[in-house]
Parts: sequence; structure tokens; C-alpha cells
Amino acid sequence: MKLVRWLLGRIILFFNAIFAPKKPRLSIAEQQEINRKTQGLQLYQLAACPFCVKVRRAMRRNSISIELRDIKAQPEYLDELVSQGGSRKVPCLRIEQADKVEWLYESSDIINYLEARIA
Repeated sequence: MKLVRWLLGRIILFFNAIFAPKKPRLSIAEQQEINRKTQGLQLYQLAACPFCVKVRRAMRRNSISIELRDIKAQPEYLDELVSQGGSRKVPCLRIEQADKVEWLYESSDIINYLEARIA
């Protein structure tokens, strides 16, 4: 089963690389505004996870650049996700606002949140 998951992950990454969405052409001011609106966000993810790929593709389409935290490559991020977020599930968006931290799971919810935040 591990081999099947690995193979499927590589296929997903291959097709994602070939059919990557185009980034919009934005002025420097427009990009800075998006960056300002998305400060304090981190995406906990796995490189070959299909739902994580879905979120990253939406981020690219909307020119959103937030910190990506790969829980497999960096075990400390997995520890943070489980201890603070409460679950090992990815993708997960960590939202820091003032003194409050929220954890948002589900790829569609994350995409909707990001698109609403930059609107």
C-alpha cells in the first residue's frame, strides 16, 4: 500500500508540474497588498497530497504566497500541527490574528478563506 501511495503521489506531482495554473500578472503594489492581507498564515501540508496540491494550485492562481510547512520533511511542524491544531490532517491553514490562533482544515474551506481574505 505504501508503494501505491508513493506512486500515486509522484503521478500527482508530475501532472501538477505539467498543468500548473498561470500566475496572474500583478503590479508590485497589487502583489504587496495581497502579501499584506495574507500575513500571519502558514499552510501545513504534504508535497504529494492531492488536497494540498489543490490548495497550492488555488494559491498560485490567486498569487498568494504564504509559508508552506511540510510535515514530512520537517517533523517539528508535524508536532506543532498535532499539539496545537489537534489533528494530523493536512492541508491545514494556521491563521494568526492578534493574540488568537485558528486552525482551518479542509481544502475547499481553506481556498474559500484565502480568496475571501484577498478580495
